[in-house]
Amino acid sequence: MTLIRLSQIDSSMIDRVGGKAAGLGEMIRAGERVPDGFCLTVESYESRRLPDKELTDAYERLGGGRVAVRSSATAEDLPDASFAGQQDTYLNVEGAGPLVDAVRRCWDSLHTERAVAYRATAGIDDAAMAVVVQRMIDPVVAGVLFTANPITGCRTEMVVDAAPGLGTAIVDGTVVPDHYVLGHRTPAVPNGAGCLGKEQLEALRDAGRRLQKHFGSPQDIEWAIDADGTLWLLQSRPITTLFPAPPDTGDTRLYLEFGHIQGMLRPVTPMGVSLLKAGGGMWFKAAGATTHPRDPMPRLVSIGGRLYFDLTDFIRNKAMRKRLRTSLEVYGPRVRGAVERMMDDPRFAPRRGMPFRVGSAVKMTLRLTGPAIFGIARSLAWPDAARARAYRGLEEIRRSITPPPEPATPAERLRWVIEDSHKAVMGVDMMGIVWPLMAGMIVGVAPSVLLNGIATDEELDVVLGGMPHNVTTEMDLALWRVAVNAREHRDLFLTTPPNELAARYREGRLPDIGMPSFLDRYGMRAAAEIDVGMPRWADDPAPLFATIANYLRVDDPEQAPERRFEQAARRAEKMVETLSRRARRARPVRGRLAAFLMRRSRRLTGLREIGKFAWLPALQAARGQLLLTGDDLVAQGLLERADDIMFLDLFEARAAVHDGADHRDLVAARRAAYERELRRPTVPGALLSDGTDVEALAPQGPVEDGVLTGMAGAAGRATGRARVIRDPSGAHIEPGEILVAPTTDPGWTPLFMTTAGLVTETGSPVAHGPTVAREYGIPAVICVRNATHEIKTGQLITIDGSAGTVRIEEED
Repeated sequence: MTLIRLSQIDSSMIDRVGGKAAGLGEMIRAGERVPDGFCLTVESYESRRLPDKELTDAYERLGGGRVAVRSSATAEDLPDASFAGQQDTYLNVEGAGPLVDAVRRCWDSLHTERAVAYRATAGIDDAAMAVVVQRMIDPVVAGVLFTANPITGCRTEMVVDAAPGLGTAIVDGTVVPDHYVLGHRTPAVPNGAGCLGKEQLEALRDAGRRLQKHFGSPQDIEWAIDADGTLWLLQSRPITTLFPAPPDTGDTRLYLEFGHIQGMLRPVTPMGVSLLKAGGGMWFKAAGATTHPRDPMPRLVSIGGRLYFDLTDFIRNKAMRKRLRTSLEVYGPRVRGAVERMMDDPRFAPRRGMPFRVGSAVKMTLRLTGPAIFGIARSLAWPDAARARAYRGLEEIRRSITPPPEPATPAERLRWVIEDSHKAVMGVDMMGIVWPLMAGMIVGVAPSVLLNGIATDEELDVVLGGMPHNVTTEMDLALWRVAVNAREHRDLFLTTPPNELAARYREGRLPDIGMPSFLDRYGMRAAAEIDVGMPRWADDPAPLFATIANYLRVDDPEQAPERRFEQAARRAEKMVETLSRRARRARPVRGRLAAFLMRRSRRLTGLREIGKFAWLPALQAARGQLLLTGDDLVAQGLLERADDIMFLDLFEARAAVHDGADHRDLVAARRAAYERELRRPTVPGALLSDGTDVEALAPQGPVEDGVLTGMAGAAGRATGRARVIRDPSGAHIEPGEILVAPTTDPGWTPLFMTTAGLVTETGSPVAHGPTVAREYGIPAVICVRNATHEIKTGQLITIDGSAGTVRIEEED
């Protein structure tokens, strides 16, 4: 059947009638008032045969006259892709000939450049086109209703845009509509103005509630009101841009996204979240805290696959909220400002009670205070010995990670992952690593306090440049040396795609450039490496070969990373001497202490990356055991692929192993949601439990033309062509270009060695990206909102890492 009446359609027929027709059919079945019509199904499109007579007959049965002819692609109006405006709609079509012509043009619109590009961006390979034909409504007023606020994400507000006449002008953006925000307590007609009255807004609100309940998610609804005052519903589709809502706790909560502190905005797999909580809970238990066995870190919440911290009980505590302002400095000005605004919100007014168990806090304080004072003092007194202890601890952790011997059962593998994989690294002092690391962090920041008014921020940044003993910097320089070995095979590594080079390496068909020894030391690293669900470089070295190709393009000896690092180290040592003399002249006692701490910083602060580095072998080993367990579950028919296990948590995996639970449908749904979230361009830094993006509530300040404002990350200025990169895997960057990225973690830092500067959308001065940028002596500006969209690859930009600004230069 190539023609179906809308009243005979439901959502199960989406593959035949497309998203728009399926939505219209569902609205009719739900009892809503929808203009009568029919759908020309995809069978006709796929056969490329338009049934002219059937189409004309159906049009006559509809009563003839003016109709709307609307595209209804199978990839349209989906939960993760609206395709708004990507295919064509034709209004006021009258007569059989114009109707046939309009249908053909709807078909053709499936293959326009914009529609093809949209599908590619949405990860949709192919689509087919059905066409909806409906009686035209002559509206006095029409518009769009969102059952959740599409700007702020708030689920307790509806938004209505309305204008006289057809609603297409609103959708096209050619008129300024009347705008209404309908909250629980918001007046229906603000100030009594607008083209809609109170009763009409109430009718729209009621329709929105009905459709949201029917479809099970917030809806984007097109509507029209005719001369008789009748409300007609013309379309309902999911709002695809909303960030997923937090779990419903029955209370207003405030969540703070902290993945970007680790340089990570991509979603974390369910297994990644589960193992992160299990490992963290092991440390808290060792430190004396009482934890829940199923959720040892309940304040760590996965929302949209991102890691959020539930800040509610801290902001509601009178004593804790005073300290929040200082601790939020590391989150950048936007997030800090968002949280500070919530401090004035009555929903977060102070309440009685502490945000943690007092007994656990006392136990942890008693257990940690003595070792902390001793360990930090000893590290400051004998920094070289402390650093040696930390490196011995690293090796001891690696030796202690011993997976179950083969042959092991799935139950034995999973038990090892849960109980033993993190045992060595999650002790209180992490085999002697914690206290030297803490001492290094203290001496890294203390001089800025002691030298306040004596040294500028830019001078203090110079002191942190070329910092030795940083495992991430050492890794990047080791990869540079691998690239130096590859120079005699330059053409091979420059002209062969990274994936092919990786395949040749695995087959033993590449020249020996030192990759095996590099991977033996650093193969457990990767972008987003805190997620056990992410492949390691040892699994897939293709990103490394892409970076080696970037390094081989460096032909200026002064731009060689080793030279740049050495220059940054020399500038730092010279600045230490300069500031020491200046400080002693101004404040003798404080100056001597500052000089002591700056010199200790050069010997200890580089250890700041060592804690995470020590954790990675445990994650790599756990990943290997989980994939082997996944293989066993595939053999039993309980999973489709071995890495499907990464879309379960530890308890679900245990149920599969011990009870034979079949999780294939659950995995499919979670994998689809994960892949959808991978395409999300922005992530809220602070989020309310009703879905509100708190940053979106901030008033917009004055903005200078061509200047983007962020936060100082690493001192210095640089001018160069922008290179916008959203994923480091296979990324290409020319020497001297300025890297513009959503965020960065250690998996990105090899790119820093050929870039002239760094711009990120999120971050913190203490995060990996700015830290490594300072050590290489390259400027960095962080927390630049929408930088990867405002800046285009190839644009000439100037960044000022001290002022925290990015200027887009005008060119002739």
